[in-house]
Amino acid sequence: MPEKKQTIEIGIIAALVAFCVLARFLPHPPNFAPIAALALFCGVYLRGRKIALAAPLGAMLISDIFLGFYEWPVAIAVYGCFMFSVFLGWLVQKRKKWHRVFIASLAGSVAFFTATNFAVWAFTPWYAKTAEGLYQCYFSALPFFKNTLLGDLLYTGVFFGLYETVMMAARQLKNPVKI
Repeated sequence: MPEKKQTIEIGIIAALVAFCVLARFLPHPPNFAPIAALALFCGVYLRGRKIALAAPLGAMLISDIFLGFYEWPVAIAVYGCFMFSVFLGWLVQKRKKWHRVFIASLAGSVAFFTATNFAVWAFTPWYAKTAEGLYQCYFSALPFFKNTLLGDLLYTGVFFGLYETVMMAARQLKNPVKI
């Protein structure tokens, strides 16, 4: 039976990666994307640490190839934040409860907002390299932060909910309830 469960898990991850790539091409509000949710999901559910990191980073890389790349220091911050979300998943993995997943998703969103906007301030010419410029960068990014939070929470709920539902159905098929 472990092979069947592994096959189901591989299929789910492949479908989620494909969905995340596709979602970046579909019309959506800025920063309302499923990649952070995928990263947290992979950290929680995937046994292999390399594949847990590779799935969300691969989804980003594939879509960035077609959408275009941006300043490399900002890209490092973006990709690093998704790696951090995988790490948060590893922390949640052993004691998975809905409130821990929720908190990890929020923490990933806050880390993404903090790190990526600092990188934008530090490595692009868009803002003065002063405290006022840093404040303006973060203030200007607040609408994006709202979208990040909403997207991360929505997609995390969907991914975790679907996975648990599919796995529960698979367990029921193995041991059907007799009435």
